[in-house]
Amino acid sequence: MQATTPTTPPPPSRPRVGERIMAAINRDPSTAPHADRNDTVLAAVLFTAAACTALFTDDGRRPDALGWALLLAGHAPLARRRRRPMLNFCLVAAPIAAFHALDHNHSAPVPATMVALYTIATTGTVRRTLATGGTVIGLGLVMNALTNPEGMIELLRITGWVVAVLFCGIDVRYYRQYVASIVERAERAERTREEEARRRVAEERLRVARDLHDLLAHSITLIGVQTSVAAHVLTADPQRLDRAAVAKALDDIAETCRSARGELRTTLEVLRAQDAPDARGALPDLHGLPDLAEAARLAGASVHLSVRADDVPPAVGAAAYRIVQEALTNAVRHAGPEPSVHVEVCAERGALRLSVTDDGTGPDPAGTPGFGLVGMRERARSVGGTLDAGPRSGGTGFEVTAVLPAPAQSLPTTTTTTITAERAG
Repeated sequence: MQATTPTTPPPPSRPRVGERIMAAINRDPSTAPHADRNDTVLAAVLFTAAACTALFTDDGRRPDALGWALLLAGHAPLARRRRRPMLNFCLVAAPIAAFHALDHNHSAPVPATMVALYTIATTGTVRRTLATGGTVIGLGLVMNALTNPEGMIELLRITGWVVAVLFCGIDVRYYRQYVASIVERAERAERTREEEARRRVAEERLRVARDLHDLLAHSITLIGVQTSVAAHVLTADPQRLDRAAVAKALDDIAETCRSARGELRTTLEVLRAQDAPDARGALPDLHGLPDLAEAARLAGASVHLSVRADDVPPAVGAAAYRIVQEALTNAVRHAGPEPSVHVEVCAERGALRLSVTDDGTGPDPAGTPGFGLVGMRERARSVGGTLDAGPRSGGTGFEVTAVLPAPAQSLPTTTTTTITAERAG
């Protein structure tokens, strides 16, 4: 067998020169990496160019020792030009103005002055930039009038360069702000997408938790009641054992387990279907209410079911189903032996109204409060409805009422079912 060597990914290619230039233009100068090093190199290059210009051109006299010192002093602050642009410009302008006043080579320090002006234009406000440019042009007029009164063309040339550099810096500053706004919007959109994804995951987890709570609480409660019935039949009169009643109680337990297992399998299949675009599965609806009433009957309750609604939105139908399921579970668990429960569901005036009441013949067993009522209220709020739950006024028992928004029904379907508990033994 021939051994295969793992392939290493190729090293990332270095950005091209044009890409580097555009990245430098787009980047905020105050946050650029290696800013001090780059500015120091720039100051050295500009001083070298200024020295060559002073030595090999005749635009004024060649600098002496004082002139070289002023020229160096005018370039040194550029090594920290991004820290305090305005202060930096003043430190550059002062020795260069003295350099011009001594009638040294006037072309040598021009690039350093333009770089300092460009830095102000790209980092400051437009008002400060225009004020600085006006001051520079004004000082240029004064100095040119004192040193070279007849050099109007030279003055116009200098003024043109100053205006061009300032407007170029302002344009670059606005361009950087535009790029920064685009990047900020893209990052905000990405954060919004991530928050929306997290919100959907949280909502899906809450929905699954509610479904599992409703399913397991309902099924386990019914199994517990049916097991108590079977135990009572076995211990009531061992000499006259009613085998048919015991078998029927065990069959009811098996049927409840099969129903719970099937619904649990459906929920788990929905959780595992991660590649589906909408992995919510089929929602329960009002057509499943007779099955809930039958399951409550198997637990020993007498259920009167009246449904006068049809074709409600799926989300509303699912919420109504879960509310009735939890209310029947609470009735079977807390309303005492063989409770009488009335379930009414009707659609009227654009709303689905439902109520579940029991007679509460038995005392409420003491125990740890659960999440049944909280879950029912959350179900109602999830579709924009309201739910009230509490003891019945003027009598014993408990009542759950809910109003869920739904379109008005033109032809409501009426289903009235009375399911009564069968006495065992």
